[in-house]
Amino acid sequence: MSATDDGDDPFNAFVTRCRVGGGDGMLSDLSIGVKDNISTEDVETTCASQVLEGYVPPYDATAVKRLKDAGASIVGKTNLDEFGMGSTTETSAYGATRNPVDPERVPGGSSGGSAAAVAAGEVDAALGTDTGGSVRCPAAFCGVVGYKPTYGLVSRYGLIAYANSLECIGPIADDVETVGRVLDVIAGEDHRDGTCNLEAGDLASAAREPVELGGLSVAVPEELVGDGVDPDVEAEFERAVDVLKSEGASVDRVSMPSLERALAAYYVIAMGEASSNLARFDGVRYGPGGGDGDWNESFSSARAGFGDEVKRRVMLGTFALSEGYHDEYYDKAQQARELVRRDFHRVFEDADVVASPTMPVTAFELGEALDDPLEMYQMDVNTVPVNLAGVPSVSVPAGDVDGLPVGLQLTAAKNRDAELLSTAAAFEEAWS
Repeated sequence: MSATDDGDDPFNAFVTRCRVGGGDGMLSDLSIGVKDNISTEDVETTCASQVLEGYVPPYDATAVKRLKDAGASIVGKTNLDEFGMGSTTETSAYGATRNPVDPERVPGGSSGGSAAAVAAGEVDAALGTDTGGSVRCPAAFCGVVGYKPTYGLVSRYGLIAYANSLECIGPIADDVETVGRVLDVIAGEDHRDGTCNLEAGDLASAAREPVELGGLSVAVPEELVGDGVDPDVEAEFERAVDVLKSEGASVDRVSMPSLERALAAYYVIAMGEASSNLARFDGVRYGPGGGDGDWNESFSSARAGFGDEVKRRVMLGTFALSEGYHDEYYDKAQQARELVRRDFHRVFEDADVVASPTMPVTAFELGEALDDPLEMYQMDVNTVPVNLAGVPSVSVPAGDVDGLPVGLQLTAAKNRDAELLSTAAAFEEAWS
């Protein structure tokens, strides 16, 4: 069943409805949506693309299997920007998702269907994927909690890849405790994913036990506030900082010069990896076949099904990886990535968390960003550094501007997921 804009799904949050899982377990009380780029056994998985229409995986992603084993009920596959490429959930082949807060605005992306389903009360929690902010952006725009874990904490086995070295599966829910419960189940080592090699710890308990904010050290990078941030959004962020201070946290303004290069580095790396990953959709391995036996025509026919944004990113990524340009673009982007990693490491020598607005603006009106892809790319400026560094980050609701939600982004050092969840829970409690 494809998502429709009818009374059953007024925000077009789902691509497919289903009901699998359920039973006894830690999550038996939760209904969960799964982003439609995460494999689900015997349930169509399309990546919101015509190229994968009708594809039914023969296996579950590790995260999905662990949810089922914990008794969670999976009630649908949620809408997304095609192949996770976008920040508004408008590039889906199944139509745009609408923001439950204001249906004339986008829910953010690319995990917009997951955030919208949670915000609308359609599910208790949802899985999204975060390559450059794709869990935190829609969480901020829809007024819910979105968590991007440390890279390597949650298995990517069964995730249809966009950019392998950047993306993570992460939960979205109404509150930090539910996010922690879901993350606790899906996290942990998986021999089927060589990058998933971290012990999870008791994340559910961490989310239930807010840390004492007195004594917490918070760093605010000047590169993530001020220029480029809507003044009203910045004012709400400063209110959130004042709440942290009132609870006894110390707040220091710092400089992280590498963040000025992060957005450009991210898009070169992400598009390069996307170009490589999507090469498998050639009409032979995946995607519709054709061409009467001519491989070139079959290849072209299969890839003609990609939407404009996917084609744009594949072409730019292919260019960045091509002979004569690889050193000029891709290698330099990787060098910039290392500078971002070092800046985070330096700041975390003195600070417990880094704080910033999750998004520099509130939710766009539908259609506003599609005519200007550069504007869409630029709004990821506060979220992409986290993915380059591989550190954990969470967006927690922190006020609104003219009724549109604003998110506070809190980021911790690598492998400090438990501490980050406790800090987010403490802010959530103090803010309320």
